[in-house]
Amino acid sequence: MREFLDFDKRDREILSLLEKSPEMSQNEIAEKLKISQPSVSSRIHKLKQKGALAHVVGMNLKKVSLYMAKVDVMASNTSSVLDIFKDCPYFLNGLIVSGNHNLCLFFIGEDIATLEAIVDGHLRSNPLVKSAEVCIVITPVKDLVMPLRMSFDFSDVPPCGNGCNCKECVHHTSNRCLGCPVTDSYNGKIWR
Repeated sequence: MREFLDFDKRDREILSLLEKSPEMSQNEIAEKLKISQPSVSSRIHKLKQKGALAHVVGMNLKKVSLYMAKVDVMASNTSSVLDIFKDCPYFLNGLIVSGNHNLCLFFIGEDIATLEAIVDGHLRSNPLVKSAEVCIVITPVKDLVMPLRMSFDFSDVPPCGNGCNCKECVHHTSNRCLGCPVTDSYNGKIWR
């Protein structure tokens, strides 16, 4: 069961200050709100425990030269499809949704061709997927931070499994995909 957030005036003030200036120190918050630093620390701790405040290290997709694809999927088994991408460096997030398309997946990449190769190789060819509709995001309206994943256990086999191997993939061998950053076949610049 979901827990509903219950903010008081001070919580909202702290969240508002951090929204405008995420790097603001607890001492600066305490000075602005005219309360003690230990009080600010306690409130920030409680907000983090409730999931109302999180710190994410990542890349701002509005400012970096990365492409994002939103893929609406109709799948017979959403969990199995999501499981394919759990360790994929290109996978940003997945949402199980209501409606005709029951999955909404987000991927990021250095080029559109690589994103298309992911959809072709892992979704359109998957028997659990009845349809996959791709939209390339032109630009986010607000800042959108992609969690940063830079360290991997490198291997010859991509984490998506599926028996995929970049060296044998038609998308990769025809230079229509940069390859998986976890493998030696990767030809991009972000992850190496």
